[in-house]
Amino acid sequence: MSPALPPEPEFGSPLPTAPAPEVLRFLALRRSASAITLTEPAPQPTELDQLLRLAARAPDHGKLTPWRFIVLEGQAKATFAGRLEALARNREDVAQAAKLAKLKTPPLAVVVVSRVKAAAIPEWEQILSAGAVCTNLLHAALAMGYGANWITDWYSFDPEALEILGLSGGERVAGFMMIGTAAEAPLERERPDVDSLVSRWTPEE
Repeated sequence: MSPALPPEPEFGSPLPTAPAPEVLRFLALRRSASAITLTEPAPQPTELDQLLRLAARAPDHGKLTPWRFIVLEGQAKATFAGRLEALARNREDVAQAAKLAKLKTPPLAVVVVSRVKAAAIPEWEQILSAGAVCTNLLHAALAMGYGANWITDWYSFDPEALEILGLSGGERVAGFMMIGTAAEAPLERERPDVDSLVSRWTPEE
């Protein structure tokens, strides 16, 4: 399913700056698929390697890599979801347990973990870099022909859930990236009125 990618460029090599109208068309029509519609097949191991490589080509001021990936698939993902379900039930929180369908249904989840590092680069920029990684991964999965959705449900913020996931102190979940094959085509949703969001700065007289 995945198209052939060019080899990883060597450090310092010049990169193309030519127009890419196919990318503009993709962005004009891109739409996340509902997580509960995602089924097998998921990306194959070589495809997942490609997706992570593309995701990592995100803006990263200072070259800090202030993020990392956790792959959830197969029985390991089912076990993780089961532990979250037990956590919610022990709290008698039916609503939280019900929300796990978005995690349990897709065959693959990639967790993008934000990990701010001690550096001259502001914390906010490092967090934004993790968000850019999420966007790259989402777009790459869609462009590869899979369905994908960026999820941040309760288990993205719950301290006990993060402990189950294996996050260390100071790490936060930027997103659970749910990936699979969309069982149905996603429908276009309402989009913002961009004109109402744009202003142009002018100097005061």
